[in-house]
Amino acid sequence: MIKIRLARLGAKKKPVYRVVVADSRDARNNGRPVATIGTYDPAKDVDSRLVVNAEEAVAWLGKGAQPTDTIRSLFKKAGIMAQFEASKKK
Repeated sequence: MIKIRLARLGAKKKPVYRVVVADSRDARNNGRPVATIGTYDPAKDVDSRLVVNAEEAVAWLGKGAQPTDTIRSLFKKAGIMAQFEASKKK
């Protein structure tokens, strides 16, 4: 199963995350995700925390990738889940 999840980077107590698409069966396959579609930096202000290529995210969701709970929440706030729902209705 393909999942959209966060991959942690950064120093101690200063996390930065990549939004990656990975196979959940071997998600930690030497740290190699299928694709990297954005970043999430919780230390930045609210408007610039999440930087995601929305087209790629919607495309992966359309292919059946399952977002984790955290990613689903972030995508809802960014409006990506609404874009995905609109694209399904077309």
